Amino acid sequence: MANVTRYDPFEVHDPFDTLFRGFFRPVQADRELPQIRMDVKEDESAYAVHADMPGVAKDDIHVTIDGNTVSISAEMKKSAGQKEGEKMLRRERYVGRVSRSFALEHEVDETAASAKYQDGVLELTLPKKLAVAARRLNIQ
Repeated sequence: MANVTRYDPFEVHDPFDTLFRGFFRPVQADRELPQIRMDVKEDESAYAVHADMPGVAKDDIHVTIDGNTVSISAEMKKSAGQKEGEKMLRRERYVGRVSRSFALEHEVDETAASAKYQDGVLELTLPKKLAVAARRLNIQ
């Protein structure tokens, strides 16, 4: 297969210049770090959250509810050490802490909320708090 390159008449053909091309570009670290990917659904009475968290132990996941703000954090730990005679050629799995927070339209009833973790997916059921009707005070 032939290599096709685009001709740029304004390109500098100095070999020293092309040596450092792209060297000073900013590093985009957010591409390297894993993210908690999730789907959030709503019905009349509750929110349903499905968050992908593969490779995380159930005990290392923490969910915090504060009014209408939900925070999910997890710690990804290094797997068991290497066996004798083995050497690591490449490591691409992330080891560290990830977290994500989001706000919902209605406050969540944290006493009735539930969580389930199975096959690398965290499922949250977040019931909406019943809206309290405004009460008018009588002035005496």
